[in-house]
Amino acid sequence: MKQFYPLCTTAVIVGALTVTACNQNNQHPNPDSQQSNSAVISQNGNDTLVTFNEQRFREDIKQLASDEFEGRAPTTRGEKLTIEYLTKQFSEMGLEGANNGSFLQAVPMVTYTASEDQTISLADIPMQYRKDIVLSSRHNHEKIDIANAPLVFVGYGIDAPEYQWNDYKDIDMKGKIAVILVNDPGFAHPEGDKFNGLAMTYYGRWSYKFEQATRAGALGAIIIHDTKPASYPWSVVENSWTGPQQDLVLNTDEALNRIQVEGWMTLDAANSLFTKAGLSLPTLMERAADQPVNVELNQTASISFTNKTEYSDSYNVVATLKGSSQAEEHILYTAHWDHIGKDETKAGDQIYNGALDNASGTAGIMEIARQFADAAKNGNPLKRSLTFVATTGEEQGLLGSRYYAANPIYPLEKTVAVFNLDSTNIYGKTKDYTIIGKGQSELENYLIDAAKQQNRIAISEKNPASGGFFRSDHFSFAKYGVPAVFAGGGNEPLDEATAEYKAQMQQTMKGCYHNVCDHYQESWDLSGALQDLAVYYHATEALANNQDWPGYFAASEFYHLRPAKSE
Repeated sequence: MKQFYPLCTTAVIVGALTVTACNQNNQHPNPDSQQSNSAVISQNGNDTLVTFNEQRFREDIKQLASDEFEGRAPTTRGEKLTIEYLTKQFSEMGLEGANNGSFLQAVPMVTYTASEDQTISLADIPMQYRKDIVLSSRHNHEKIDIANAPLVFVGYGIDAPEYQWNDYKDIDMKGKIAVILVNDPGFAHPEGDKFNGLAMTYYGRWSYKFEQATRAGALGAIIIHDTKPASYPWSVVENSWTGPQQDLVLNTDEALNRIQVEGWMTLDAANSLFTKAGLSLPTLMERAADQPVNVELNQTASISFTNKTEYSDSYNVVATLKGSSQAEEHILYTAHWDHIGKDETKAGDQIYNGALDNASGTAGIMEIARQFADAAKNGNPLKRSLTFVATTGEEQGLLGSRYYAANPIYPLEKTVAVFNLDSTNIYGKTKDYTIIGKGQSELENYLIDAAKQQNRIAISEKNPASGGFFRSDHFSFAKYGVPAVFAGGGNEPLDEATAEYKAQMQQTMKGCYHNVCDHYQESWDLSGALQDLAVYYHATEALANNQDWPGYFAASEFYHLRPAKSE
């Protein structure tokens, strides 16, 4: 899901860390060559020798992101090929299937497919599907047919008692459709004392906004897309929210109470709507950033489309490397194997290969698993167990990790921590190391120490407004109080050559997030990815061989679930 930034030298000495990851003369490794292109990492005062095989890492990314795997959408042929590949790899490493010997954990899913032929008008203004608006329904109805439903602007659509903020105060939303701003008020007024400034809170996530509209009793909810506070362009919305949409199978009450229709509209379409209502959207946006607001637009929405519902299981792939003396205590690694499949309505390339997002992260946990498995075979097992969870349905709302966290194979009270990989670094080595949402838990200290061994400084993400901490699988565990981190890459390239390469590759990859151009590329410099894998490896090694139970800091919203011992 994420994109990290971090050329490559023959053998770069970074503090006490030695990394050999590329061929001579700054040439990128050729995975088809006979050379192993491994990253050999050793540390002063530590007998551990970690050998990351770059060629193998590349081959895993390349295979998972191949056209053969059809974009790895859940419940498709692409899933079948993916879980077969992952199961084979984990088995060959010598890991155990965590689910009573099986590597698979079934995740009951429902797939909703809204028709492309949609009739939508807001304030009697015809809206063109995909161009102006995308809508879907997560209800088991063959047809959605809404006529003249009142539209209500509810600001950011937030009910946050701790901030004395309720955009739904004193309004009956029954039979009405909420129109909602993206992100939260902190983005508009980062200097204020409400919310968390530019760092998005969970209240700014689209998933929360649909959940809260449901709790408010609304008929539907439409988020106004705005590229800057959303942190991604309209094309991401169009590509991600059209075609089949998966969700976990809900219980009867949840399914019946959910809003009937949900989706997004462009900022231009929203301006047209508010102008028709005799209102200024920019003015209302300013007001909504200062205080809770809800305004009846005195306009209605009419929406009609057919909806197909299918039920089937998708699968998490779960593999365990048992520890020695504290085997009942588990450290988890997560990476989502899924992407968004293919779109047969597109001309030309129809496959969303998802090489960076997240074939690279899945390949990353596989390479880490191999190293720890080899260490155990050579008589150096970890005290605690490691469990690797390749999750399904992350792109549809963290479905696989949500399901595991609610139905854990190993008890969460025996789960020490979670390390998450989501899009590894294809931009070369960095002087710094990014921890998304830095400041959440004591688990980060293990990463900070491991990064110091590489003479790297741990920093927060460059764009906290994107809400990265809430956008990948680690968050599903944080909600239950399990310390969970998502980290890697950095902002400062190692040297001038790396900076030049990074700028060129960023241009090459521009617009490829959730798009069909996210292909594996032989020219990717993965030395930074191997550098980051080493941080995770050594952080895990330290935590797995002690009796520490990290907790959340007092400033974190998860502190009450597992408090830090230091506070």
